[in-house]
Amino acid sequence: MATKKTEQKNTASKKRVLEGVVVSDKMKDTCVVLVERYIKAPKYEKYIKRSKKFKADDKGNTKKIGDKATIEECAPISKDKRFKVIA
Repeated sequence: MATKKTEQKNTASKKRVLEGVVVSDKMKDTCVVLVERYIKAPKYEKYIKRSKKFKADDKGNTKKIGDKATIEECAPISKDKRFKVIA
């Protein structure tokens, strides 16, 4: 019986990319992005809107309140910031 070759796994993991609306831009180089998603409630068999706020690194404060923002997961920048604005 032949042995299988062991394949090396790619160590780079996929980063989450989320879209949302900027709800705060008062901090220096940081904006708060509200991301909404729909989940199906098994008990009621209907869809429910869930939202969460993420702090994202925004060099130069390019985004303003109400703008749509695309954020990408990255290495921790501070205590709360784990995302950066990409568009």
